[in-house]
Amino acid sequence: MLKLNPNITVIEEEGAFAVLDRALALKAKGAPVINLGIGQPDFSPPRHILEAAEKAVRDGPHGYTTPIGILPLREAVAAHIAGRFKVPVSADEVVIVPGGKVTFYFACLLFGGPGAEILYPDPGFPPYREAIRSGGAKGVPYPIREEKDFGFDADEVLSLITPQTRLIMINSPANPTGGVVDAKEIEKLAQGLAKHPNVAILSDEIYSHLVFAGAKFTSFLSFPELRDRTIILDGWSKTFAMTGWRLGFGIWPKALVDHVRKLITVDHSCVNVAAQMAGLAAMTGPMDEIEGFRKSFEKRRGIVVDGLNALKGVSCRMPGGAFYAFPNVKGTGRNSRDLARELLNEAHVALIPGESFGDNGAGYLRLSYAASEAELKEALARMKSFLG
Repeated sequence: MLKLNPNITVIEEEGAFAVLDRALALKAKGAPVINLGIGQPDFSPPRHILEAAEKAVRDGPHGYTTPIGILPLREAVAAHIAGRFKVPVSADEVVIVPGGKVTFYFACLLFGGPGAEILYPDPGFPPYREAIRSGGAKGVPYPIREEKDFGFDADEVLSLITPQTRLIMINSPANPTGGVVDAKEIEKLAQGLAKHPNVAILSDEIYSHLVFAGAKFTSFLSFPELRDRTIILDGWSKTFAMTGWRLGFGIWPKALVDHVRKLITVDHSCVNVAAQMAGLAAMTGPMDEIEGFRKSFEKRRGIVVDGLNALKGVSCRMPGGAFYAFPNVKGTGRNSRDLARELLNEAHVALIPGESFGDNGAGYLRLSYAASEAELKEALARMKSFLG
């Protein structure tokens, strides 16, 4: 019998893709499924980005690039981030990767291994937990609480740090809750981490362009005293509606970039060069359409939260960012796994049960409002009819 690496065999499939498969199977049989499970903007990328990719496919370059990404793109990313957050960022800190997941996966490889502990949010993006497992570390969840507007308590997080802790993973605005962590808690966490010099920070800021009225985003780049151990995860997928392009970037401490370069050379060599050229056009081109995306999501947020709060047994807080709502469905009398399954099979509305995002997600559903207003209103009407 073949013997497999136990770090790999324990990995679980991401729930959103499992639900997507079931939704597609029902749709293939003719069911009018509305999929609010997958986190994917329903817009097309701006035209100037498509034209840059088309030109690159036609005219080149067509060869390998440096593993960490072409210099013009890394310079553009550095200038964009430095301008947004008013902090110094250099091109030699930027690493271009095929999708945001690669950044936290590499971080888990670098800081994992037997005996290591990595803190991650619960509920949180499921691949965090699986990347920690595959890197051989022990995952230690810290709670994300509804009463904190789906943020964390910095003192509670800091209390979980042990001599074995090597990395803490943070996500704001967050998947699956849409929560934006209060600036005071971010600052308190940063101050506490200053007392733990052996703990690195991975801040997933992929949704940082999607912050709405009532919330304020704080980047971990705001704390220069932690810069030598802070990794920023960001990319093009959510901001520019480029999920399928698989294009992301990390801003790494300079001392770690060479380790990441080596991982890239044995993993994927470099990122698709046409996608890099599209990313360059996105970073250096007009941003007005991107702001239009944000405003559209903000409007949909209001429709969804109002609609969810009108459902029997359901309550929903107003999310501060991203494009997710995380309604509390405990009042329906059903557990969230059963409710999600019934809504898909009977109402043909695909949602993700909260347990898919961790134990603290039990009793909740994740709804992505990255769908048209018409689809959202129809889905809410079906849910209302189903719940009675």
